[in-house]
Amino acid sequence: MNRCISLAWLVAVTMPVGAQRLRVGEPAGSGMRLLTLDSCRAMALQNNKQMQISRTKQEVAADVRRSARTKYLPHVNAIGAYEHTSKEVSLLSDEQKTALSNLGSAVAPGVQELTGLNASNLAPLMNAKGQDLVDALRTDSRNIFAGSVLLTQPIYMGGAIVAANKMADLSEQMTANQTEQQRQQTIYDVDQAYWQVVSLTHKKRLAESYLQLVRQLESDVSRMVIEGVATRSDLLSVGVKVNEAEMNVTKVNDGLVLSKMLLCQRIGLPVSDQITLTDESSQEIVATEETALTPNVTLAMNLRPELRMLLNTVDISKQSTRLLRATGLPQIALTGGYAVSNPNVLNGFEKKFDGFWHIGIVARVPIWNWGDVRYKVRASKGATAIASLELEEAREKIELQVSQNAFRVDEAYKRLAMARSDIRHADENLRTANLGFKEGVISTTAVMEAQTAWLQAQSQQIDAEIDVRLSQTDLQKALGVLSEK
Repeated sequence: MNRCISLAWLVAVTMPVGAQRLRVGEPAGSGMRLLTLDSCRAMALQNNKQMQISRTKQEVAADVRRSARTKYLPHVNAIGAYEHTSKEVSLLSDEQKTALSNLGSAVAPGVQELTGLNASNLAPLMNAKGQDLVDALRTDSRNIFAGSVLLTQPIYMGGAIVAANKMADLSEQMTANQTEQQRQQTIYDVDQAYWQVVSLTHKKRLAESYLQLVRQLESDVSRMVIEGVATRSDLLSVGVKVNEAEMNVTKVNDGLVLSKMLLCQRIGLPVSDQITLTDESSQEIVATEETALTPNVTLAMNLRPELRMLLNTVDISKQSTRLLRATGLPQIALTGGYAVSNPNVLNGFEKKFDGFWHIGIVARVPIWNWGDVRYKVRASKGATAIASLELEEAREKIELQVSQNAFRVDEAYKRLAMARSDIRHADENLRTANLGFKEGVISTTAVMEAQTAWLQAQSQQIDAEIDVRLSQTDLQKALGVLSEK
C-alpha cells in the first residue's frame, strides 16, 4: 500500500503537465520539448560537427576522384613569353660587317687595274649593296615574343594513371566508411546520454518516493515519542535517514540537469533548452517481452566500417606500390600544338609574328637510378604487409567484441530478471515491516532497514534495465547495424 501511494504521489509530482499533448521534437508553450530516442538520434546526425566534417571529406574525395579521371584525357596548355636582351644575336662579326659595308671601296681598285676602266662610280654602288646585305642579316632580337599552344595525350605511363585512379576510388570508399563509422559513433554517444537521462529521471522519482517514506516514518516516530512508546534516539536515527534522503534527491537532481545539458549538446540544442524524453514517463524501461539481438559474427565482418576502412588501407597500399613501380618504367606521350614567335626565321629574319603546327611523340626511359625505385617498392610492400596484419588483428578483436557483447546482453537480462524478483521480495518485506511497526512488534531500525532494502532493490532494477538498453546498443555497434531507427 505504501509503495502504491508513493508511486502515485511520485507520478503526480514528476509527470510534466500536458506531456502527452506535446508533439515529438516540438516545444510546448512553456518551451519544453518532448523527444524520443529516434528523434534524438536524427537531430544528432543532422547537427553533429564531426558528421558535417565527414560529409565534407566525402565531397573532397569525390572531387579528387574526378580529378584523377582527367589524367586519361589530353591536356592543352597555352604558353607565352617575352624577353628583352642587352645585345641582339648577330650572324656577322664586326669585321665582316665592316668588310661588306666597304665592299666597293675594296674591290674598285682591283677592277680598275684589271680592266683599265674607270671604276670610281662602281665603289659607292657596291658599298651600298654590301650595307644592304649587312642590314638584311641583322636579327634585331633584343625584344623577343614567343607563344605556344601545346596538347599532351598520355599513351603509356607505366600504369601510373590507372593506379592513381584506383587509389582515388579507394580513398572515396574510405571516406564513406569513415562517415559511417562517425554516424554509428554519434548514435552510440546519443544513446549513452539518452539512457543516462532516463536512468536519473527514474532514480529521481525513486529518491523522492524514498524521501516521502522516511518523512512519513519520521512523522510516525514523532507521534510515538510524544505518546511515550518511542525514544528520542529513534527519532534522531530516522532524522539522519531523512537528511540522507534529501541529500540523495539533491544529488540526483543535479546529475539530471547536467545529463540533460550533455544530451542537448550532442543533439545540437542549446544546453539551456528544457527537454523531456518519452522514456522518462514509462514505468518500465525494458518491456518483459523484449528479446535480445542475435549475434552474427559474419554480419559484423561485412558491416563494420572499421574493417572496411582497414581493407581500403590494404588496397590503397597495393596501388601505391604499383604507382611507385611505374616511375621505373618507360613513359610515352603524344604531343602537338602551334608555336609562334616574333621575330621569326621561317622566311628569313622577319620582324613580325609567324608560327607553325607541330606533332610528335615524347618518350621517357629511365636507365639508372641506383636502385631508388626498387627500394621504394620494397618499402611499400612492407607497408602493405603491415596493413594486412592489422586487418587480421581487427577481425579477431571484432569477433571477440561481438561474443563479449552478446554475453553481456544475456547477463543483463538475467540481472534484470533477478532485480524484478528482488523487487517483489523488497515490497513484501517493506509491507510486513510497516504492519509490524504499526502493531508495535517491529522496531524503528527494522523499518528503516526494510526501506533501505526496498530503495536498493528499486535502484538495482533501474540499473539493470538501463544496462539491458546499453548492452543492446553495444551489441548493435559491434555488429555494425546501429542505425537511427
